[in-house]
Amino acid sequence: MATKTKSAAAVEELSTEEKIGVLYALQQIDSKRDSINHIKGELPYEVQDLEDVISGLETRIAGYAAQAEELTREVKTKKEEIEQAKGLIKKYEAQQDDVRNNREFDSLSKEIEYQKLEIELAEKRIKEFNAEVKNKKKQIEETKELLEDRKIDLEAKRTELAGIEADTAKELEDLQKQADAARGKIDERLLSAYDRIRKNVRNGLAVVTVKRDACGGCFNRIPPQRQLDIRMSKKVIVCEYCGRVLVSDLLDNNSSEEENR
Repeated sequence: MATKTKSAAAVEELSTEEKIGVLYALQQIDSKRDSINHIKGELPYEVQDLEDVISGLETRIAGYAAQAEELTREVKTKKEEIEQAKGLIKKYEAQQDDVRNNREFDSLSKEIEYQKLEIELAEKRIKEFNAEVKNKKKQIEETKELLEDRKIDLEAKRTELAGIEADTAKELEDLQKQADAARGKIDERLLSAYDRIRKNVRNGLAVVTVKRDACGGCFNRIPPQRQLDIRMSKKVIVCEYCGRVLVSDLLDNNSSEEENR
């Protein structure tokens, strides 16, 4: 509790002009981080997309394999049915030798004919199942080839992304420390507004300077009296058109001088 009170007191010690300066400094830090992250471009999304594609292909291969396995079991079942039918045919043919009248003979003949039809049907189904198994195996091979290609693409993208992250890790770490320090000097209300604006604008610029009498974000003209108020930095002023916080271009000049030292 004591730490929070001390932090709040530290924030209150800053004048409005100083808070605006710190807020603009935070914007510059965040813009540098945005620029570094921009170097990565679409790589993080491409890596994620490829991972999703690979996962989908692996699921598809597993599905084809399961279907092929089920079809193979069906072939085995049909072969067993054929053997059973052949056994019944032999049984019925043997019984025909002992029949006492034509009616019994005809009845056994019908049973034999029925079993022969069952064999034909089973053989037809076996051919169909074998053809489907062959097709599934072909689909598995084609999908595996596609999977290997996507894995190669993913490895290349990951390597490229890892290289960029390794090159920029130290700078991003330093910028994060600077951003944390700056954010610690800004009151929560102003910081919340800053974060909200950054989230809602395309280029992440929540704080902009007035350049050539216009807002540095949306480029709408700023009236002279309002420009004077912005230069005085007695209060936080936002653009009435885009909602960005407006600061004096003198801050931009001061920032450039500090970087050149």
